[in-house]
Amino acid sequence: MVQCALAASRTKNTYLRDKYHRLAGRRGKKKAVVAIGHKILVIAYHILKDKVGYKELGGDYLDRRNKDKVERYHVNKLRQLGYDVLLAEKAA
Repeated sequence: MVQCALAASRTKNTYLRDKYHRLAGRRGKKKAVVAIGHKILVIAYHILKDKVGYKELGGDYLDRRNKDKVERYHVNKLRQLGYDVLLAEKAA
């Protein structure tokens, strides 16, 4: 499973790669690999149990899911660097 997790962490624009890099920054690379291996097992379990195909969520899934949290994080970082920040929605 560790080898599968390492391979998954190197794929481009996938949920598992994004999750690996977020975990590796906080917990370390080895623990992140084990966590991704566990996540692969959980995904495989649900695929077999529910008899459905795997649906890739995409590399930006966690950012889309936690949009407010990501915005607050980046605004706070810019303020720490001495910038005044005013957010406005992008016009369609």
